[in-house]
Order: sequence, then C-alpha cells, then structure tokens
Amino acid sequence: MSAVWFVFAAFVPTAICIYPFQNTSLPWNDRVDDLVNRLTVDEIVGQLSHGGLSPKAGPTPPIDRLGIKPYSWNTECLGGDSEAGNATSFPQSIGMAATFSREVIFAVAEATSIEVRAKYNNYSSSGEYGTHRGISCFSPVVNIMRHPLWGRNQETYGEDPYLSGQLAGSFVTGLQGDDPRYVRASAGCKHFDVHNGPENIPVSRFSFDAIVSERDWRTTFLPQFKACIDAGTFNLMCSYNKINGIPACANQKLLTSIAREEMGFTGYFISDQGAVENIISAHKYFNNSVDTAAGCLNAGLNLELSNSIDNNVFTYLGDALNAGKIDKSTLYERAKPLFYTRMRLGEFDPAEMDPYSKLDLSVVQSEEHRSISLDAALRSFVLLRNDGVLPLKTLDLNVALVGPMADNPSQQFGDYSADMESEFTTTPLSSLKSVFSQVTHESGCVDNKCAFYYRGRVKKAVESADLAVVFLGTGNDVESEGNDRANMELPGFQAQLLYDVVEFTQGSVVLFLFNAGPVNITFAKYHPRISAIVECFFPAQATGDAVKALLSNSPIAGSNPGGRLPFTWPASLNDVPPITNYSMVNRTYRYFEGVPLYPFGYGLSFSAFAYNGITLNQSIHVGDNLTVSVTVKNLGPYDGDEVTQAYPQWLNASVLTPHLQLVGFERNSLRVGEQRQVQFTVTSSQMAVYVEDKGFIVEPGPMRIYVGGQQPNQETHIDSNVLHGCFTIVGQSKLIGQYI
Repeated sequence: MSAVWFVFAAFVPTAICIYPFQNTSLPWNDRVDDLVNRLTVDEIVGQLSHGGLSPKAGPTPPIDRLGIKPYSWNTECLGGDSEAGNATSFPQSIGMAATFSREVIFAVAEATSIEVRAKYNNYSSSGEYGTHRGISCFSPVVNIMRHPLWGRNQETYGEDPYLSGQLAGSFVTGLQGDDPRYVRASAGCKHFDVHNGPENIPVSRFSFDAIVSERDWRTTFLPQFKACIDAGTFNLMCSYNKINGIPACANQKLLTSIAREEMGFTGYFISDQGAVENIISAHKYFNNSVDTAAGCLNAGLNLELSNSIDNNVFTYLGDALNAGKIDKSTLYERAKPLFYTRMRLGEFDPAEMDPYSKLDLSVVQSEEHRSISLDAALRSFVLLRNDGVLPLKTLDLNVALVGPMADNPSQQFGDYSADMESEFTTTPLSSLKSVFSQVTHESGCVDNKCAFYYRGRVKKAVESADLAVVFLGTGNDVESEGNDRANMELPGFQAQLLYDVVEFTQGSVVLFLFNAGPVNITFAKYHPRISAIVECFFPAQATGDAVKALLSNSPIAGSNPGGRLPFTWPASLNDVPPITNYSMVNRTYRYFEGVPLYPFGYGLSFSAFAYNGITLNQSIHVGDNLTVSVTVKNLGPYDGDEVTQAYPQWLNASVLTPHLQLVGFERNSLRVGEQRQVQFTVTSSQMAVYVEDKGFIVEPGPMRIYVGGQQPNQETHIDSNVLHGCFTIVGQSKLIGQYI
C-alpha cells in the first residue's frame, strides 16, 4: 500500500470566514486570487512540486496559518477507484469503447466518482491523505489506438478521434457530476499528446521522440482532447515523450499555444509520473533541475507528479526564480488553477453546502453499482462469428471449459482497475460450473503466457464434450503499461491449445477472447469447426456472469451482444507500419489500404436488423449543418441492441481526406418487430477538410454519407444493409478554425 499522511493539526474551520477566500459569496476567481496572493514563494513551490507519490512527493503540504489541509492530486479512476481499497470494478476502457454508448460510459463514470468521493470523505475525516486518497482523477485516457502491439491500447477508447472524444466527454461529465456549484470528482484527460506507443519495444517511452506532421497532429491526435476540454475537464496530463524534438511537459506550443490559446483550456497541467525528471535523464533536453523547472513552468506546466523522492525538479522553482529564469507572477499564476479546482471540489466551503460531502462508504460495491458493472460488461462484448450455435438452445450439455482465461480472475482486470474483491468477482468457471448438466475444466496452461502446455489434459477434458468453450487471451501479464507485445500471436502455446480442441472434440467449439490489442485468430475465423467467437476485452468483476448471460441469452438486458469493434483488426502485422512511425498513412479505418480481418465498427448480433428510408437535403450551403435520418427495424428473432453509425465521404476534396470518418453513432435497444427513427446532425465543422497553414475549411462540392450498423463495402460484414445518400455543399469556402 502506498504511504499516506495522517494529519491531526488543528485547522481553521472553513465555516468561519476569516479570509476573503473563505467567503462563499465572492466569485471563485476573487477567492482564488486572495488565497494565492497570501502564500509565500516557498509555500507556492511546495504546492506545485507535490503532485506525486506519498510520502515524499505528495500530498501537498498543509499551510496551517491559513487552515489549508494537505491534498492528494494522484487518484486513478479508469476502471473504478484504483488501488485504494474496496471499490466496484468496471470493464477496461477498450471494452467500454466497444459499447458505442455514451450512456454506459456516463453511468460507469458516475458510479466510480460516487465511490471515489465517498472514500475521500472517509479518509479526510480521519486526517488521512496520500496516493489514491484524493478526488482528482487521472482519467480518462484518450490517446488513439494506432498500433496493435502497444501495451496501453487497453486504456484507450479505440482508434477513432470522434468516438474517443464523445466517450471521453461522457466520462468527464459523469465523473464530475451535475451540481451547479460543486464538482464530485475532477477529471483529467491524458496523455497530452502524441503518446500512442511504444512503451518498451523497440525503444523506451521515456526517451521516445514522436515525429508528427501538423495535419496528423490536428486531425488525429488533438480532437479528442478538445472534446475533453469542451466537456469541462479540470486537468490534462502531459506525456513522457518528445513531440517533434521537444518534451511534452516542456512544450510551450502544446501546453500554451494549442491547449490554452487555441482550445481554451483553463485547468491545470500535471506531468506524467517522473516525466519532468526524464527531461534530464532520458531526453537530455536540459542538464539540470533549475533549467528544467523553469522550462516546464514557462511552457505552462502547473504541477509535477514525481516518484517519491526528496528533491524533485519543481522543488527547484525557488532557485529558478532567484536566478531570474522565471517570473514571480508566472509562478503564482500556475498555482491558481490548482486552488480553483480544490475550491470547486468544496474544500474551502462549509461541508453542509456541498451535497457530495454526505456520501459515505455504503455506496461502495452497492447493488446498483454491481448492476452497472454487469451491464457494461455485457454491452462491451463483440460477437465476431456465429454459425447459429449461440445462444445455446439447451443447457443440458456436457461442457468442457478450457484455456487459461476460464478461471483467471486477476487477468480479467485491466490496468488501473479497482482492486479485485473475491466476494464480487466471477469467472467463467465460477458462473458456469452449475449451469450445465456436466462441466469439465482444464486451463491447459499455468498462466496466460502459456510457456508450458498440458496437451494430454486438454484432450481428456474435451474429447467427450458436447460443447467446448475455449477462453484465451493476454491480460496484464502480456500487454500493459510499460509492456508492449512483440507480435500479434496468441501467447505461448495458446494457439496450439485451440488447434487441439478442434482436433480432439466432436462437439461445437466456442471461443471467448480476453485481450486489448488484436491477436492472430485467422484460424479461428475461417475454420468450420469453430462455431462462434466472442471478443470480451477485460470485463472486470462481472466477467463470469456476463459470459453466462450471453451464452444463454438470458433475460438480462444486453445479453444479446451488440458491441462493435472500436479498432481495425488487421489480418497480419505486415499490414501495419512500425509502431515508431507516427504517420497515419495506412493506419486505422480512416486511412487503411488493406483488407482487415475485422473492420472498425463491426459486430454481430443474435438478431437481424434492417435499414430503410434515408432522408437528407440534396444541397446545403457552406456553413450549414446536415440532418440525416433513417429507420432501423429489429427483424428478430430476439430483442437486442443495434449500433447505428454515420460515415461521410468526401468525393472531390482539394486535399487528402480520410476514406471515411465516423460523425455519429447511436445505440438503441429494440424489441422484436420494433422500428425506430435514428437521426444525426452532421455539423458544418465535421464536413471540413484540413488545409495546411490555414486550418479546417468547408469546401463546396459533392459528398456522400453512409448510415447503417457498420462501415460500407467491407469484405467482412454483418447481414444488415447500409444506406447512403449524396448531397452537395454550395457557396464559397469557409474557414472553421484549427479544430473541428
């Protein structure tokens, strides 16, 4: 457990208005100005240098004379309240992205922040402060997934900037709450920016220089951060890497020119853990702490998150001031967003004014939150293949559950998930062992790396089974932060295990996959003996119950799979440029030139859906929005969810454009026979193209838009139809700006 601070000093009650910053009738900025201007230089330095790990680099030191308590800026909320004791765990982000549902992401973020706040109330009431004890979250992660081997693919919302931005916006608003005055827990979007691998193969993330074109930067790597800012995030975390030769946390163009001046960000920047030290040790951009502290502060950094060390770089800010390398006014300005955030979190107001101060530990692992976890897991599952065996028509079966993920609870959880609680965690084995008339279990491997394989045991388990359900995958043992994969193959002997199950069993074979980055499953996609494939990602505590519900198509909502792939699944690593190459050429569905094994936006259902009646204007003026609507119908035979997607296509643009670009999505639950009109508004900015040295411009000319349950014209596709319509933009070209 991380070290914590216990504080027993007598603090000035904030209910007593001694200073103007405690006066709740004053505007926020007036209160912040009053507080910050009362601090000494040493006190300011103490606040800006203690965003890191306790006990040495965090929490921030108290300022007893003003009644200011310690504060921990270091809290992780990606899949629940991470590494902070009991908490409900939710599916990892890549699975959340597969839901294609703003509502699911909002519900998960809201439940997470309720627990984070409740635990903070409990910790702070006893004077306990430290790592993962606060209410300022380093979540969500909105970096783009652009290479299958990146170890942190699991933390992202997939490969599309629009999808990522929309889901991130829902996470931010769900996390922060809807009180007009107070914030339940503050969000922080990371890692800013152009930070999408590698972690450690072939080079270290700590020294990597991401060389990116202005076009790719502004069309792929920045839009989702703009969406976070528009949603009201309080924090952006600058990343480890250099961008075009300049470390992100010392990059004035990134932190000030782009984020603050162009995007309108008013919150605080915090470094990734140890990133400021890396500027010296790994990047060798500066050679001493004073220059590094000055460079980062002047670039726009507000707060250093460091490892637990005595003298991190920002502790030298006083020396930088004395040397004339920073201005006192800049130093003090950098503290203001920090105290503004703490004020909005209610720290300096009477507790009775803050509705979130009343949350207590009874909300942790509540029945409602466990239900949200199960619902999110079910809606994240993507059905990749099904010959009709699913849902199972009978449970009176002799079933073999095989593979290293059949009963491997720790590997069901992604990075930065809530701590596993055995009481509330189900595995496929624990949930299925009493469902069928007979169940045999054999993992076949000691762990997911599957370096040792017990072929004879697998043969014995499956040879008399009516149904063999195979559970394979990666888990954090194979792909995670700091841990890229070397190839796309299933780990160790896992592929051999699958081959052997197909050879040894006479019954049907169903494959469940637990992974973030794509793996090589070409054999499974095409072999006639494998009846179904389900991509599960990392579903967390409700894994087993979700698998059980899907297999039997239980009455639980979401049991009929409706998830969609949030990334392009390449057939081979040969189809993908090297991870160190940051050009978007031949990357993601927007620019990919090959034939994927499975395309972005793909996912089957137990039901069939049909589209008809597309309507849109045939002509719009430059600067106008386009409204397009279709009707979708569930043809049966089961109630289910359908994800409707809209993709425009530029037919005569003057510059390079994506092949297609997602501009709208909506997930609807439809009963058998039910039909519903789905309407999208395509904004003028979404029709803009990026022109070098100018920005995004709406050009006159023809466009086409596709609407359906998938991308159009894919070799691997679902049975439902995709509608399209054409329209023309008329008038003179119009500059939208640097962002869409």
